[in-house]
Amino acid sequence: MDKIELLAPAGNYEKLLTAYDFGADAAYVGGELFGLRAMAGNFDYEDLARARQLAADRGRRLYLTLNAYLVPGQLDDLARYLEKIRPLDLDAYIISDPGVLSMVRELDPQREIHLSTQANTTNARAVRFWQQAGVGRVNLARELTLDEISVISGSTDVELEAFVHGAMCVAYSGRCLLSASMTDRSANAGACSHPCRWNYALVEESRPDQSFPVEEDSHGTYIMNSRDLCLVEYLPQLIGAGVRSLKIEGRMKSRYYLAVVIRVYRAALDRYLENPDAWRCDPLWLEELDKVSHRPYDQGFLFGRQDARIHSADSHYQRNYDFVGQVVAVDSDGRGLVEGKNRFFPGEQLELLGPGMRQAEFEVGPVCNETGEKLDVVQPNARVLFNLPGGAEAGDLLRRESVAKD
Repeated sequence: MDKIELLAPAGNYEKLLTAYDFGADAAYVGGELFGLRAMAGNFDYEDLARARQLAADRGRRLYLTLNAYLVPGQLDDLARYLEKIRPLDLDAYIISDPGVLSMVRELDPQREIHLSTQANTTNARAVRFWQQAGVGRVNLARELTLDEISVISGSTDVELEAFVHGAMCVAYSGRCLLSASMTDRSANAGACSHPCRWNYALVEESRPDQSFPVEEDSHGTYIMNSRDLCLVEYLPQLIGAGVRSLKIEGRMKSRYYLAVVIRVYRAALDRYLENPDAWRCDPLWLEELDKVSHRPYDQGFLFGRQDARIHSADSHYQRNYDFVGQVVAVDSDGRGLVEGKNRFFPGEQLELLGPGMRQAEFEVGPVCNETGEKLDVVQPNARVLFNLPGGAEAGDLLRRESVAKD
């Protein structure tokens, strides 16, 4: 079977470590310029150099997003940026704008190019067009059905990529003008203010001071909210349809979110690759995906547009677990150095999470700081010492069930 890649997001260097630790074959990151997540941590030149070395050391791949659509005046900046980062020899650039593609082909002709979903590629002719322009991989539009993906795969030899998990946009292939028109922050330049998540009401023009809710509930009115995509149950179908890179959305997400989602998809993919005929979706995978902050899950357009349930009446995230700490180091006696992320207490029940679906529940025993002082509470960013379950490793995460569930 062809190599199937699990591709994960990374909003900063620490998240990149988590992505690789928890099973991603490749990761995509944003640089200082021309990505579509201006509010993410992103990577300056030194960070990119460190990330490139990390990927090489781990035998993983690293892709840089250059998928903004540029306006006159930005092309000279792009040329200078490409010249600066070219020596890093990144594995690929992710691009949407034909002008950006043209400039990369001119200034860095050996660089592998992946086409972003922003280019909304929906048919095999379009795939072949981009192939002739120098694209080696196409991230297909989210609006495609499984049958349409299969038709495209059967009509082209270009590597195909598809999103399998994460947020979806209310607009066609993410090409939304609401943010630009309402807040002067363009989604196509990475600065979306997410006005689709705001509350809206109808106003009759002769009564400008009166607003009427479209649909009222305890949270308000949400007419443009999208659900989150979750396709872990359908990995065999996607792979059978010709998808060779399974992409997770979320450069703005937390390390905890990345760890949980990546390890679930890693486990599901590995089990499929071991024995495709015997593959079944493990209920544990779905339970774990429910333990990260998310909007209601759905399958998008995968099984047809008529029955697609893209929009949700609730824009609130569902969240029932809190990320409380990360293991920095573990000594031979099982005592761990832990960095707090949210406040927790000795005597609390926590759960340790590691790669490979490794996890263990335990009660926090006596806690002290690095100078040996006993503590009654662990505060965010504090480094503390206490005993961890057997098998704990540096990089593992700690969580607890939320007291109040959404």
